[in-house]
Amino acid sequence: MLRIGMLTSGGDCQALNAAMRGVVKGVFSERDDVEIYGFQEGYKGLIYSNFKMLTSRDFSGILTVGGTILGTSRQPFKLMRVPGEDGLDKVEAMKHTYHKLNLNCLVVLGGNGTHKTANMLREEGLNVITLPKTIDNDLWGTDMTFGFQSAVDIATDTIDRIHTTATSHSRVFIIEVMGHKVGWVTLHAGIAGGADIILLPEIPYDLDVIIKAINGRAKAGKRFTIIAVAEGAISKDDAALPKKRLKEKQAKKTYPSVAYELAEKIQNRTDQEVRITVPGHTQRGGSPCPYDRVLATRLGAAAAGLILKEDYGYMVAIKNGEIKKVPLQEVAGKLKSVDPKADIIKEAKLTGISFGDE
Repeated sequence: MLRIGMLTSGGDCQALNAAMRGVVKGVFSERDDVEIYGFQEGYKGLIYSNFKMLTSRDFSGILTVGGTILGTSRQPFKLMRVPGEDGLDKVEAMKHTYHKLNLNCLVVLGGNGTHKTANMLREEGLNVITLPKTIDNDLWGTDMTFGFQSAVDIATDTIDRIHTTATSHSRVFIIEVMGHKVGWVTLHAGIAGGADIILLPEIPYDLDVIIKAINGRAKAGKRFTIIAVAEGAISKDDAALPKKRLKEKQAKKTYPSVAYELAEKIQNRTDQEVRITVPGHTQRGGSPCPYDRVLATRLGAAAAGLILKEDYGYMVAIKNGEIKKVPLQEVAGKLKSVDPKADIIKEAKLTGISFGDE
């Protein structure tokens, strides 16, 4: 009997169900003696042995369904070895659940924090296979994560729709896109949506440069400006502060987010009206786009192949269009950020896009 545990951890996104479907279909294509244990609400389900038995039928008809049929939750890696209020040793509890159910392996779908915990479980002796999930596309070791392209499509559609009202009213519109630490979604959606200014966490901005770009457009007869800003975008002044000082300053901020701070400062220095749009969690919701359905299915099927060969301890990734396996220890704890000197940034600047830095 092949017993597989499966969980989805961290923020939800499109194609989680598609990826799980790929794993299950791949395994059942070769074997009939398979039991699937679906842990509910991520690692919490593994910690507290909260699971449900699933069959291949449970994974039918979910290719196009967003979210996750298993539910998810955030369990910070830094707290995994810290006993909870109930005094429970989370790591030992997860190991106990794994061995109690006599699992052959654990399939984990998640992002950066999820992979840190998955690698820790590997180090503790569990057989683990992971799949790269996050709209942020910030997982090291893979060119693409599933959920990313769907989020880009939604953010781009938002920018497209804002263009018509911005043009009609001659306004500056700020669209705040998800991305605390990295700006992949903002970068791609900004370029695809024809944003005039793109602000990323990796490229600290200068407000004077932003104002110059807005005024330059106005003088050229372009009466509106579209600014795509990642929620983690930061000014050059703030980026120069020591981490402790920066945290103290951020704790005292009265603005709901970076978009509202920028809007007020731009409004005070230009004669144009400024409006804000925050698509928020819509970027993580809904049906996955065709690209993500294909990618998630491929990654899931490849994970099934590793399980059938009993080849554990890897994240299934895509590199240069090919599915590869990457050792978990090489993935855990590494962030894939936008390189400010990357070709895509240079090319975007050649089209006239400002990144607020020069």
